[in-house]
Amino acid sequence: MAYTPELSRKDSSTLRRLAWGLNRPMTKTIQIVIEEYSKSVEQEQICKSCRDRTKCNECMFNGKGGG
Repeated sequence: MAYTPELSRKDSSTLRRLAWGLNRPMTKTIQIVIEEYSKSVEQEQICKSCRDRTKCNECMFNGKGGG
């Protein structure tokens, strides 16, 4: 992974509780959160603002089910 953002205490605490609720590790839980949230955003909005066109073939927002 190229970049790992730090979580605030509140966000870390929230993620921990979600993980407990899902009975999964926090690393898997954050993946689930990202995947589920990604389903609710507009693909066109994401692609329009994308700054890395080198990953389109593997991107989940490309409309081809990548990622």
